[in-house]
Amino acid sequence: MLKNCSVLVSGCLLGLKTRYDATDNYSQTVIDFLKSNNLTPIPVCPEQLAGFTTPRPKCWFSCGNGKDAIAGQGKLISEEGKNVTEAFIMGAHETLKVARLTGCRHAILQQRSPSCGTLRIYLNQQLTEGMGVTAALLESEGLTLIGDDQLNAIM
Repeated sequence: MLKNCSVLVSGCLLGLKTRYDATDNYSQTVIDFLKSNNLTPIPVCPEQLAGFTTPRPKCWFSCGNGKDAIAGQGKLISEEGKNVTEAFIMGAHETLKVARLTGCRHAILQQRSPSCGTLRIYLNQQLTEGMGVTAALLESEGLTLIGDDQLNAIM
């Protein structure tokens, strides 16, 4: 499986205060997984790479999901009602650049995020099945995605 390589990791999972509310989602499970597999984490925050500030308004999908947004059919809005779809797409592309620059073929991402969610996202403030914008782009480019809540199953 995954051993002795670099892997993209949502920065918030590593303890970086990159969440919309300037907190983190530190995960000892992620840290343990990285150490036990001799993986080098490459921290990313697609929203910061898109130019959003931290803290920033909460955002969610108003229609569709990440795959739909990339195809021009989904939409993300901020809690202020601003359409932020293009910024999320830009952040996804910047994250993909980081993956390519560092040779990452895998990513450990924060579930439920409008960027990083691999299985679940918020649609109109309700948790639902779906993929975030960055996760969708990375997957379409051949990266293997692991949601932070999936690590226990593969450890």
